[in-house]
Amino acid sequence: MLILQKELLSGIISHCRKEFPNEACGILAGKDGEAKKVFRMINVDKSPSTYFMDAKEQLLVTKEIRNSELEMVGIYHSHVASPAYPSGHDVEMAFYPEVSYVIVSLEDKSKPAVRSFKIIEGKISEEKLIIK
Repeated sequence: MLILQKELLSGIISHCRKEFPNEACGILAGKDGEAKKVFRMINVDKSPSTYFMDAKEQLLVTKEIRNSELEMVGIYHSHVASPAYPSGHDVEMAFYPEVSYVIVSLEDKSKPAVRSFKIIEGKISEEKLIIK
């Protein structure tokens, strides 16, 4: 289960729309399955079908999360023309089994779909996403 404040979700959706037609990506920091902070990341792939975070930026964010006494609770990215469900590439790149993978689908840009998943050893399971 992942808990996300409405304001944080609005910021994530805004980021995804801003990066359209390419995928957006970012990191969610928090505690006990509740996101407290969103870090917008640069998609170095600059692609409408894949994302890859800049390694230096990711290291700086990881240090900031640790210094804030938070932990990485999730990774989000957008799908610009497909449903909010992990692609084969998403599954291959799911290196953190302990975090939630949030996908924002902009298939219908006026009504983005948002879902959260756990991806463990290639197995996808949807988890409850609570918006507060």
